[in-house]
Amino acid sequence: MRQVVTFCALVVACCLQQGLVVAATQEQQSQTAGEQTDRAETTKSGAADGVMSPALTGERRPLYRLRKSDIIEIDFAFSPEFNQAVPVQPDGFMALKGTSSIYAEGLTTPELEQRIRAAYRDILHDPQITIMPKDFDRPYFIASGEVGRPGKYELRSEVTVTEALAMAGGFTGKAKHSQVVLFRRVSDELVESHVLNVKAMLNARTLAEDLHLRDGDFLFVPQNRISKIRQYLPASSLSLYGTTPQF
Repeated sequence: MRQVVTFCALVVACCLQQGLVVAATQEQQSQTAGEQTDRAETTKSGAADGVMSPALTGERRPLYRLRKSDIIEIDFAFSPEFNQAVPVQPDGFMALKGTSSIYAEGLTTPELEQRIRAAYRDILHDPQITIMPKDFDRPYFIASGEVGRPGKYELRSEVTVTEALAMAGGFTGKAKHSQVVLFRRVSDELVESHVLNVKAMLNARTLAEDLHLRDGDFLFVPQNRISKIRQYLPASSLSLYGTTPQF
């Protein structure tokens, strides 16, 4: 009888131990899955250390903001004597006719309109104005490095990274397709960079990571490693890698 009780206790202990092992394994698998999910989330485009990029993930079609030397035409519907074409001065201010100057650099057209209305509020009752950019710096992007035609290009419509590279003449034979760098200015003090594997995108036939360019973006295509060391090797040494040994 005592042997039967001992055997039953052993069976129960084994079952409990197996249950604990299964529970621990499931908990470990859950933690691993959670870590993989978190890791996948932090590798999304525009994310770094789990923090989403303020520039690469923002609005796709931002409004144009005034810059120095831009000229704005202002028309007053019921007071044409105040019609004027005003430049944005080097200090960022606009000298308006018949009232005080206003700071205009960095403003969008709707923001500038509100500020002009406020400036003429003491002179005109509910002024109705129309603002039209007359002369301004056209949106652009710059392509540099190992591209066929480096330079500054107008950004007349929506253009992606791969389209911009094609506009710049495509890659040269020395280009490193897997590490194209996109520089984007977030503020006067902060420039954000994002490395794009264009080679993987094209090989996978998917452009999900093909970012849309914004005004002022800078694309840089670095040089691959082989072309860096090739200039230091004699031609006879390079020929060993391109010819079949004869025996």
